[in-house]
This record gives sequence, C-alpha cells and structure tokens, in this order.
Amino acid sequence: MKNFKNAGFLLAAALLLVVCGGNAMATVVPGDAVVIERVFNDSFASILTVNNSFPSVIEINDEAAGPLGWANLHVWRFSDDGINPAEFSNTDGFVFSAELTIRGTGDGEAGLQISPWWSPLVDGRFNVRTPDGEVACFGGRLPFYSFTGSQGVTYVKGTTVTLTMIYQPNVEMTAAMPATIEYIYNDGVSYSSGPLPFDEGNPAEADPHGTFGILTPAQAGGHMQFNNMVGSGDGSNLDVMWGNITFQDLGTVVATEEQSWGGVKALFR
Repeated sequence: MKNFKNAGFLLAAALLLVVCGGNAMATVVPGDAVVIERVFNDSFASILTVNNSFPSVIEINDEAAGPLGWANLHVWRFSDDGINPAEFSNTDGFVFSAELTIRGTGDGEAGLQISPWWSPLVDGRFNVRTPDGEVACFGGRLPFYSFTGSQGVTYVKGTTVTLTMIYQPNVEMTAAMPATIEYIYNDGVSYSSGPLPFDEGNPAEADPHGTFGILTPAQAGGHMQFNNMVGSGDGSNLDVMWGNITFQDLGTVVATEEQSWGGVKALFR
C-alpha cells in the first residue's frame, strides 16, 4: 500500500483538487518550522536537545534531571519565517504528513497537531502514546477518532509510522456542508478514519473565527510530551523524531464530486 512518504503523490493530489475545485484560492505554503520549547515545564531542569532540520527531520530529546515533575511539553509549528508559527484560516485546505518515531527509556505521547486559536500550542492532537500504544485523535476542534478503539491499532515504541492529516474545507461551511478531516495512520498497513465532519463550534464567535472547521487562526505542526518524569527518574529520556515532513496546499475550495475526490484519495492508498 502507498502512503504519504512520497511528496509527489501529495503534489498530484493538490493539483487535481485545484483543477476540479473551480475557483480554488491558494493556502500559504510554509517553508520552515519553529520549535517552541517547554510549553509545559514541570521538570524545568531537564536537559533538552533539539535538532530542527526541517523538512527532513525535527528531533526533540528531553532527559530528566531533578527536580522532577509530571510532564514537559514541546511543540513545533510550520512557519513562514522560522520565527513565528504560520496561521491557517478556516477555509484553507491542506494536507501534511510526517514519519514519527518515539524512543527512549521514558514514556509519553507525540504526533501531529492542528491547534485552535484559543489553545494554539496544546490542543488538537493526532496522538501516539506509550507505554500502552494508544493511537487517537482529539482535542481543540478536531473530531474524535480512535484507531485503537476502531481498528485495534497500537504503537510499539522504537518503530516508525507515518501520520497524515487531510483538512478539506467545503464550499459553504455549514451544517449541510461542513469541513472534514481525515486521519491516516500507516505502520506498514494504511488505516484511515475516512472524512469526519466538523461540528459548528460557537456561532457567537463566527466573526472573525468562522464555524464548521478548524477556525481562524489555527496552527499546525507536531508535539511531544514526556509524561511522569518524576516516576521515570533522573537520566530517563524521551526522544521523538519527525522525518520526511511534507505539506501541500489543497486550496480553499475543493472538489465536491464523489468521483473526483475518490480519484484523489486513490493516489494515497
């Protein structure tokens, strides 16, 4: 089965969607990434090592050193300038992907994010967790989906899997035509959530944030959270690597014809 490791497939999808979608407007495609350290900083004395070689690899290693607390959270975000996170609107269609590897003697969670305007660094996770291997998507504006609960998928520490998020805005962004998101988890076999619709959100905040989507402004990237650092003890570590990071613009208007979208998705299977 094919996955999103090949950026050429992503580009083909983007081009096909633009052709089929009519008056598609371009989403700004970020050319860099920025790492934001210690969003949670319960273990402030830990030894943090960051390698930001976007797009080939981003690696974050956190080594526990006393005094220890519960969790440290570090995130990275797509960026236009390497300094500030890029912001995406409710009607920006895009797809991004990375090969994720979680290693180390400690445990925690990591994955990809599309985070909402009110919680741009914490919520909205496509989440892979150790030690139990749970794989689930939740928080922020993201429709909930559990690969573990729905398809029996579990992650094994030290292995590399590919995570993909496809955000597809709709022409009207209404209850009848909401935006959708599709999560794809590939551990050698490709598992998909299928397109999941967004709920309305808060209609009182529709101006300026919008409804039935990720809301404006959203941020996208990845996260790693070293859990139970005090229980892991001094010298334990959590190392997370995102490799072959890809991002493609799908425009603000996408094809609604079932045959066209099915043809696009067939490229990724």
